[in-house]
Amino acid sequence: MRLLVRTCAHKLMTQSRHAVFLLTSAILLLCLQTNVVYGQGSKITGKLTDATTQEPLAGGSVSIKGSTKGTTADANGQYSIAISSENTVLEFKFVGYATKTVTVGKQSTINVSLSANASDLEQVVVIGYGTQKKTDVTGSVKSVGSAAFNKGIINSPEQLLQGKVAGVNVTSATGEPGGSQGITIRGPGGIRTGSTPLFVIDGLALDNSSTGGGNPLNFINPQDIETIDVLKDASATAIYGSRGANGVILVTTKKGKAGTSKIEFSSTVGVSSITRPLPVLSASEFKKQVVANSGTLEDFGSETDWQKEITRQAMTKNYNLSLGGGANKLTYYAAFGAQMQQGILKNNQLDRLTGRMNVNQKFWDDRLNLDANISFSNTVNERPAIESLLGTAISNNPTLPTYAQDGKTPATFISQSNPLTTLQLFKDVNTTNRFIANISPSVKLTKGLVYRMNFGYDNSTSVRDVQTLASNVPKIDGRLDTYNTSNMNQLIENYLTYNLDLGDHSFAALVGHSFQKIEYQWRTFSINRFPIVPTEPIYNPGIGQELTLATNRPAGNAFINELQSFYTRLNYDYQDKYLATATVRADGSSKFGSNNKYGIFPSFSLGWRISEEPFLKNSSISNLKLRGGWGQTGNQEIPPKITQPLFTATVGGTTSYPLDESASFPAGITYSRLANPDIQWEVSTQMNLGLDFAFLNGALSGSVDAFRKISTNMLLEVIPADPVQPASSVWTNVANMEIVNSGVELDLDYKFETKSGIKFNVGGNLTLINNEVTGSPYTVIPSGSASGSGLTSATINGYINGQPIGTFFLREFIGFDDKGISKYKDQDGDGIVTDKDRIAAGTALPTTMYNFFGNASYKGFDFSMQFNGVSGNKIYDNTANASFYKLRISKNTNVTPAAYADAKESINNAAPVSTRFLKDGAFLRLNNMTLGYQLPTAKLGISKFISSARLSVTGQNLWVKTKYDGYDPEVNKDNSINGVLSYGIDYLSYPKAKSLIVGLNLTF
Repeated sequence: MRLLVRTCAHKLMTQSRHAVFLLTSAILLLCLQTNVVYGQGSKITGKLTDATTQEPLAGGSVSIKGSTKGTTADANGQYSIAISSENTVLEFKFVGYATKTVTVGKQSTINVSLSANASDLEQVVVIGYGTQKKTDVTGSVKSVGSAAFNKGIINSPEQLLQGKVAGVNVTSATGEPGGSQGITIRGPGGIRTGSTPLFVIDGLALDNSSTGGGNPLNFINPQDIETIDVLKDASATAIYGSRGANGVILVTTKKGKAGTSKIEFSSTVGVSSITRPLPVLSASEFKKQVVANSGTLEDFGSETDWQKEITRQAMTKNYNLSLGGGANKLTYYAAFGAQMQQGILKNNQLDRLTGRMNVNQKFWDDRLNLDANISFSNTVNERPAIESLLGTAISNNPTLPTYAQDGKTPATFISQSNPLTTLQLFKDVNTTNRFIANISPSVKLTKGLVYRMNFGYDNSTSVRDVQTLASNVPKIDGRLDTYNTSNMNQLIENYLTYNLDLGDHSFAALVGHSFQKIEYQWRTFSINRFPIVPTEPIYNPGIGQELTLATNRPAGNAFINELQSFYTRLNYDYQDKYLATATVRADGSSKFGSNNKYGIFPSFSLGWRISEEPFLKNSSISNLKLRGGWGQTGNQEIPPKITQPLFTATVGGTTSYPLDESASFPAGITYSRLANPDIQWEVSTQMNLGLDFAFLNGALSGSVDAFRKISTNMLLEVIPADPVQPASSVWTNVANMEIVNSGVELDLDYKFETKSGIKFNVGGNLTLINNEVTGSPYTVIPSGSASGSGLTSATINGYINGQPIGTFFLREFIGFDDKGISKYKDQDGDGIVTDKDRIAAGTALPTTMYNFFGNASYKGFDFSMQFNGVSGNKIYDNTANASFYKLRISKNTNVTPAAYADAKESINNAAPVSTRFLKDGAFLRLNNMTLGYQLPTAKLGISKFISSARLSVTGQNLWVKTKYDGYDPEVNKDNSINGVLSYGIDYLSYPKAKSLIVGLNLTF
């Protein structure tokens, strides 16, 4: 009775602060009498479970319909909620399950079982400047939740997505921790403008620039990400205009939930090792083959595996702590993360600290809503001289010793380098701090009309020190180069949304304005000749003894880019069956001249939910939606200021003019580049036709898309046609040139549950894609070049009419002549082999991408595995071209057996760039596999303190099937020529690692 009195008194005190004592007492007595009537019915308890497995649905929501009052189920699915009337209707929800409502009546205990909604038709996806029900989306959009993310050692969002979305190709171009990830959506479409999609983090559009090197997205802790939505076609991306030509990836971080509070802690420890070391010769084989290939053996008596000497079994430790929850008007999510990752090459380590705070506060009867997201990251990346280490390790004579007689000092050699000396003397340390904040208040002006402002701020700074210590043996003076980089990105957006329902007709309108400003600055200085002292130059540059303009000239660069945009979108829905979306965005960029500053990018799409028609209402088809769209997006990812004139004050015969017949050149200001205001936007036009489907009550679901994307007005740097132009090269739009990407995408997902409670989920995706360059006025636009002694600057691939991007443009190797010298096919029959005889020998772009997965769970156990693969692509093995051919083994340099496999080859044969080193790049990889167990905390008697506990073991990059004999087939070294991007070149790429990770997740 006293409990009831306190309960009612508390209710009254919160509703009226100024009620007088007598009035309060009277109402309190009335409330007491009312509760006596209802008895124990004022408090409802029960359990929320899965209808099929009867497992508890921890975290499921229970709310009073028509109010904001609610609670959540605990780890055992138990809940408790207070009500005020028998007529109260309770609403039970859980993500991925059908919502159920129950009228209380005389019940005091209500147990509810929810059925899995396998088709996820009610899922909400992020579409840019808002959200939309999955059933209402007319564009090609794919949403991936945190439960489906890739597991393992993850440094950036792209790795979470690898293999999860059809049409999205994620390439881990290097095995280096924090290394860049290549990602394209429906194929590359630019020459010098790049093909990386736009990333939007909680509404803030990033600029894809890397501050200090490495992956620009390393600052995001993957543990903080709730969902990733991929916008693929123009009807979905056009709302971002010039930023959406390469697709858009929307990252939404985790938020707190009202009515609950929880603390989550996770920890993982991983062990990584080199997956596929190159099969260079052992000491015994080396000795045999030097003699067998007419060499004079230099035997130093040791048996050294140099690849083993520079690699290690690397440890990765990851710790994450998060706090989330909230009351009726305030929700919060705070997270802290620390990851310490060793690379498998010695002296390589990436340490990252992250912090995040997301808050939502409601005011004025929920008319004012304030979202604030703040994050900070500190990343320290220490790198060795990767190419030097690998190049030496795979080539060094394996009979050389590692250390001198003292067993500590790296041995020194006359004609070869010791990679252990490189590890000892060289250091490259990059420290990056990044702070991101965005505040988004929204106000409900009237029914259906909401104004929202979004202010975002992204500031990153880095200091990179590249140090070589002084040494007597070998003789090195020592040097320090320091690079300071800062990048500030500011965004302010104002937009209105209006929703209107008129019976069968529903409208959703958006109109807005955006302004983004990016300020970038880079500076460097250096100093030489350091004494051999314990103090490293990084910590005291002042001890350097040589500072001359010849070797230490300071350098720098800075620019400001601005983008102003106006955009609008209209969504129309008739009877939940017929859908339409129209979008227009106008972008004005400071990168373009006054004649073409603004570009206008429209799109429209239609959808028909066939499954809502009467003739399919009672069928086994739970969802069938046909959609089609057309749209245009722009591309402005070109260097800044190229449309503006450039001047120089340098005095010399090529930059200034003599005033008389003497050789005297007076100082003055002259043009080095003329203004070019006529450069236009590069434009991508895309058509998409898709079908979403779900059968067997949603158990089998998926989608099929056919697309065609055409990029025109290609931006390219060329030699000027005007002889008066003082610049050696100018930017222009290449008339009639197009890059076409066309293909088909298929996504499938099947879920099945047995009567015994075993759950299965299998699925995958397939992408068939063709890329073609047409209308180019050039025979070839060189892109990738070769590296290595005697190969530097030789062209490997380029842009060729009628061929895909990344086509290898090479002489065709046809064997050896009677003298053992390489022969190449005379394509034009003129009797000599020149560059005119180069052929299109295949492309680095895969024509087929496929991924498949399987998940199973039973009681507390869960198991998952995922495979991904590509085919139709080639790789140019620049490493083998530079290091593995018969001449090398005869000179006491280590090689692989393939280098001397052909007995016909002469030891005097050179190895220029040709199809000899072009290899099949297809592969199938077991990307990750996880076994987990959910501990029964209730049975263990710890559920009061630990509501959930899970142990897991994950294997990453466990197996790969490929014909490629390099470190890994998933490679792409940046060997671009004049900024034209290269593809599919492997040169001393950082080896991939296989990893075993043990994890523990706790919820309090």
